[in-house]
Amino acid sequence: MKKLNFIKLKYLFFLILLSFDINAQEISQGPYEQLIIRGVTLINGNGAPPIGPIDIEVRKNKITKIQTVGYPGIETRRNGPVLENNGKEIDCSGMYLLPGFIDMHGHIGGESQGADPDYVFKLWLAHGITTVREPSGRGVDFTLDLKRKSEKNTIIAPRIFSYTGFGSGGNITTPLEAREWVKENAKKGADGIKFFGSSPEIMKAALDENNKLGLKSACHHAQLSVARWNVLHSARAGLTSMEHWYGLPEALFNDRTIQNYPADYNYQNEQHRFEEAGKLWKQAAEPFSNHWNKVMNELIDLDFTIDPTFNIYEASRDLHRARRAEWHEDYTLPSLWKFYEPSKISHGSYWHYWGTEQEVEWKNNYKLWMTFINEYKNRGGRITTGSDSGFIYQLYGFAYVRELELLREAGFHPLEIIKSATLNGAEALGAEELIGSVEVGKLADFVIIEENPLKNLKVLYGTGAIKLNNKNEVVRVGGVKYTIKDGIIYDSKMLLNQVKEMVIQAKEKEDFKLKQPGIY
Repeated sequence: MKKLNFIKLKYLFFLILLSFDINAQEISQGPYEQLIIRGVTLINGNGAPPIGPIDIEVRKNKITKIQTVGYPGIETRRNGPVLENNGKEIDCSGMYLLPGFIDMHGHIGGESQGADPDYVFKLWLAHGITTVREPSGRGVDFTLDLKRKSEKNTIIAPRIFSYTGFGSGGNITTPLEAREWVKENAKKGADGIKFFGSSPEIMKAALDENNKLGLKSACHHAQLSVARWNVLHSARAGLTSMEHWYGLPEALFNDRTIQNYPADYNYQNEQHRFEEAGKLWKQAAEPFSNHWNKVMNELIDLDFTIDPTFNIYEASRDLHRARRAEWHEDYTLPSLWKFYEPSKISHGSYWHYWGTEQEVEWKNNYKLWMTFINEYKNRGGRITTGSDSGFIYQLYGFAYVRELELLREAGFHPLEIIKSATLNGAEALGAEELIGSVEVGKLADFVIIEENPLKNLKVLYGTGAIKLNNKNEVVRVGGVKYTIKDGIIYDSKMLLNQVKEMVIQAKEKEDFKLKQPGIY
């Protein structure tokens, strides 16, 4: 009992210190009539190599000047933008600035996970994510309310593009009903539609109507519909982007039309669903074969976007690594941790009996999948960056950085990765005139970090990267320093501290201690 009281006092003391620190500083500042970022090295989203030192001037929420002010290692500066009386400047000498990151698959928490928007938003912003595409969630009204608040900056949140789950709120059985649903979705103010699949005639009608209205679309080609309607069908009918990879191997089949399901397969059994998915790419045409090339080239000709979300399935190839990620202890809510654990009910908690055989299949699956994605990029196809966090041991913000690392594993140059994470996402959203790169006239969305992410993407993690210094001491470096969205400067490390406090309070309330599944 005395030990328990001591622990509670220790947590209370930490919270008091944390509260004092947060109150003593401002978690956000601005927007300003004039903001000047001095002496930074710019890593832009357009594929250009780094350049610096650069001064960037922002007025309220618009970039007004981008000016080279000298040479690396030379202390003498050229004159940059002049600071006015009501202006604010930040000295970012030696730091790196990137466009705000775009998460193209960002679910805003979930009731099953117990993850509220405030928790999710702070994790995203702390990792430099200034824009998210939500591919369905708790309903269009819920998301649009948050979108409006984000636009007005009355909440701490990234910019939101809302894609409504097709058919939500009704039962669509005819092409006419599909068209009417699409019209109503547009009237509500949604930015697009998230499809999971349907009959061919309904998919054709819905996509046709959506394109007439000028809205974008995405699809997770679920196994229940993919035999009749794969990625190639979708792209030909006007779908603008796909998520994950379901439906792509099916378009690449040479000697079959349906995935090789075992006789006892049951889609409602999560282990069946994910275990067999790990065997799918080897059933497709061989890389660089005629059919493989033909499908890829047609998708590129159709200006089709692929958002692979490599990270969300990574536990399938290395469960131990995903469960042991160092950020779980401080930043994963108890409710979210419980949701991840093996379950016959929770989606994505498919660890009924997961072992070496399943992981080897998934490792081979990744090799084939990554080969397609990397070559798609090489031939001019658009690849974006999405995380699908909140499932399968992948935590908001942290999982996004892991997605960047996995693009590197797939063969992307670091500058190609930054382009996928910024300008490519903006183009896929139809927002490239506003966000995605640092250009005069665009919105002031930036990521500022003290380390060079092109050398080591791990410095983008909120927990930073491990480094041995000249004194033979192990130190942590990196973590985003500032995230700027709509010209508002957010202290990224303070955002993480607030998330840590949320987790501490939740653990205190539930008397919870994070333990690995099956260990009591």
